[in-house]
Amino acid sequence: METPSRCQLILECVNWKDEFPYCPEVNVQLWHNNDSLFIKYKVREQFTAAKAMSDNGEVWKDSCVELFISFDDSGYYNIEANCIGRILMSHRQGRKLNVEYASPEILKSIKRTSSLCDEPFNAVLETSPWELLLEIPYSAFFKHKLNGFQGLSAKCNIYKCGDNLPVPHFITLFPINTEKPDFHRPEFFKEITFE
Repeated sequence: METPSRCQLILECVNWKDEFPYCPEVNVQLWHNNDSLFIKYKVREQFTAAKAMSDNGEVWKDSCVELFISFDDSGYYNIEANCIGRILMSHRQGRKLNVEYASPEILKSIKRTSSLCDEPFNAVLETSPWELLLEIPYSAFFKHKLNGFQGLSAKCNIYKCGDNLPVPHFITLFPINTEKPDFHRPEFFKEITFE
């Protein structure tokens, strides 16, 4: 997959249909300006919640969107954000293997714009979509010495989840072939190239 000026994606892989059949509407735009990677999520879901109050908190339990990306075989970055822009970011080799979290300074360098308020709230029935835009500078990828995104190749997958919502769900851009929900599976990432 190549990322031109603006790549439009739809998340609709429901990999664990028997236990988690619900599929919210999730559209993603991905682009860069060489200095920063932009990812814009537009979500319409049955319930929306944002309980995580700080960065590197348990955002995956909320209305959460995620980009997992690797630039080489050293591991991958997981960038997870709830609907009000609280972010968890780390570099790791597996779910619990060699995990290093981004520093507060790195997290502050990631700009976030949410269509919702920026204060935590409990699950509510949501009838209109919410949007979240992340602007991630190349310097935020703290285990690598990137000079920009132009011409860069990587592997990734993009997700939407809500582990503790009244209707939990786990959807992906690219399929994951595991028995139970598990986003920390880089063997199911797909190649992308930044034009």
